Amino acid sequence: MNLSSAAQAILLLTCYFGKASNENVKPLSNGEWGRFALWLKDKMLSPADLLVANPQPLLASWNDNRITTERILLLLGRGHSLALAMEKWHRAGLWVLTRSDSDYPKRLKIRLKNDSPPVLFGCGNKELLHSGGLAVVGSRNAVQSDLLFSQQVAAKAATEAVTVVSGGARGVDEAAMLGALSQGGTVTGVMADSLLQAATSAKWRQALMDGKLVLVSPFYPEAGFHAGNAMARNKYIYCLADSALVVHSGPKGGTLNGAEENLKHQWVPLWVKPTTDSEATNSLLVTKGGHWCQADSQSFSTDMLLSSPVHAAMEHSVQEEQQQLFAPMQQNTAELNFTGTTEQLAVTDFYRFFVISLSKLAAHPVTAEELSARTLLHPSQLNQWLQRAVDDKQLIQMQNPVRYQYMKNSR
Repeated sequence: MNLSSAAQAILLLTCYFGKASNENVKPLSNGEWGRFALWLKDKMLSPADLLVANPQPLLASWNDNRITTERILLLLGRGHSLALAMEKWHRAGLWVLTRSDSDYPKRLKIRLKNDSPPVLFGCGNKELLHSGGLAVVGSRNAVQSDLLFSQQVAAKAATEAVTVVSGGARGVDEAAMLGALSQGGTVTGVMADSLLQAATSAKWRQALMDGKLVLVSPFYPEAGFHAGNAMARNKYIYCLADSALVVHSGPKGGTLNGAEENLKHQWVPLWVKPTTDSEATNSLLVTKGGHWCQADSQSFSTDMLLSSPVHAAMEHSVQEEQQQLFAPMQQNTAELNFTGTTEQLAVTDFYRFFVISLSKLAAHPVTAEELSARTLLHPSQLNQWLQRAVDDKQLIQMQNPVRYQYMKNSR
């Protein structure tokens, strides 16, 4: 594994090379490394400059209560442990990316800034880390119908050439990843534990060899499961994607916390699958800013999940409202055309059904632009009917800005 001097220094300062309980000194956390890296930059130093026989003089002006100079020196003195670990991981097919590398994922840097992980361990096609895609996440103990939904959505993404991003855990995550791979799709898996084991697992071997899969982790590649790491990993799933879909969120745990963190920071749009599980917190996520998707995976496209939730939801609403609004008119028009009745009468029927629809479309104040988007009516036709509805006392016209609201007692 050909590591640059800067990468070696970052690994020494931020990574474990064995079980945490066996380490004599604790590596720098993301936040601690961020502070130290900024100091190095301010001093016009590179991490590589610390790889000298005696780096202490370079640290003379460093002063931090939590990151002592002694701690930094002890971390830098682990070169032998680094060499042994790198040899072992390289034999298993692992590679390393540091924040100083040009092919480090830009999405992480942009969205997390100094909180982006200083090191990513990985295996497989690292180019997939730049492909974005749809994050599909959910509970480990999801019911069979949710697992099937996850597989179907991921398979649909694969056929539409959209990368699936997930967490590699059993349940929804694993179902989504395998669903995409079964259709020849590409997958980014962000592991919270056991990366070394996953890299040699028969489950993922063929996809890794075919360049369809990349597995990454910001944690020690041989680490076992740790709830804290599982929680911390979630942000990287969202930040490597372009949009996210929560299939099932329990009352507590990583899925809920990860989705709430994403909603707080607004990294990517959040879609939520409807569920009848009374214990699920899917509806809570919607009240906090998530958006319902359709419960039938065949009724929407992956493109819809990657678009603006407001725009996508409006498109679906338009389809339903158009069917309700104009289907009766289309039948009437067919009958009118058959009997030779004038076109003007058909237009009158259009207006009548438009007015009926206002009880729903304009139940609350709404602009002409919003109504145009929801009805697909040409602006000139819409403005004509809006003025007519105001004159007929079907609508109230408000000013500053101009909005319209249905008069409840107008019918």
